[in-house]
Amino acid sequence: MYPALLSQATIGNYALSNKVVMAPTVTKRRVSDGVPNDVMVEYYSRRAGAGLIIAEGTSPVESGMGHAHMPGIYSKAQVAGWKKVTEAVHANGGKIFLQIMHTGRISHPANMPAKTRIVAPSAIAANGQIWTAAHGYQPYGTPKAMSTSEVQEMVQLHVKAAKQAIEAGFDGVELHAANGYLMEQFLHPDTNQRTDKYGGSIPNRVRFILETVAAVSAAIGKDRTGIRLSPYSKVNDLQHHGQINATYEYLVDALDTFSLSYIHLVDGHSLGEPEIPAILLAGIRARFNGPLILNGNFDALKAEDTLRSGLADFVAFEQPCNSGVKLSGPRMSADCLS
Repeated sequence: MYPALLSQATIGNYALSNKVVMAPTVTKRRVSDGVPNDVMVEYYSRRAGAGLIIAEGTSPVESGMGHAHMPGIYSKAQVAGWKKVTEAVHANGGKIFLQIMHTGRISHPANMPAKTRIVAPSAIAANGQIWTAAHGYQPYGTPKAMSTSEVQEMVQLHVKAAKQAIEAGFDGVELHAANGYLMEQFLHPDTNQRTDKYGGSIPNRVRFILETVAAVSAAIGKDRTGIRLSPYSKVNDLQHHGQINATYEYLVDALDTFSLSYIHLVDGHSLGEPEIPAILLAGIRARFNGPLILNGNFDALKAEDTLRSGLADFVAFEQPCNSGVKLSGPRMSADCLS
């Protein structure tokens, strides 16, 4: 019924059984000390019928643990916990990448390990509130602006996290440069008001992402490195600015030189977010020669049409079910994987 969606494909050096991608979502499993638990083993192993699973946003370091009950990939216990997840997914025939996500200013001290500072490109707090387990909803904390050397150290912390993800058995990693978290905070002129080489011009604001991509892909392999982007998103107190198209065109041109595993492009139009303009979407598609994953309230029929049109190579699903499709393993809906 869905010949394009259910056809075999390749990401990096991995042969996938279909073009269904399970998008990274918050599983709300209430992990302790950022350590994945047995409930998460069950959660992910039951979804191994997807062509590729991208596991939920996971912090590379203590300062990135901005959300309550968020998993990490910086301690031995966390690596051991994730290893149980990857072994279960592989035992069921699946492939799984880990999304490495530093929350930056989208954080509160109550959600973080003791004596850990909130860090961001600039000392600008986000408007709004974040949920904490200890105190309910609280205003976002004001971050400490990272020094130039701290930005460079953060690149290496992402490399360490990526290596530990591979040690934990993941097939690769997805760098989270979307949805208003740390990497996108560097991209955005409202959240990045730096005057060093990481701020100001588009090449400077893109620099942290490109340095991280270069270092991670060199450390674990370009075939194991993907990235998530969300142009025009207003999630986590981002506002539109006049250089969005130029910023992402420059970024994607640069990303194409690394021959990455994929770009995972998120369009939140169905959730009230502004739609990615067709001219930018087409431009990204034309500029990036690797696999493009599109994410944006797809059901199986819309996914099939999108793949047939050539606009994407894979489709990511994270919304409630609208129509079902039979995958290998336990019965799942293509648009009901989260």
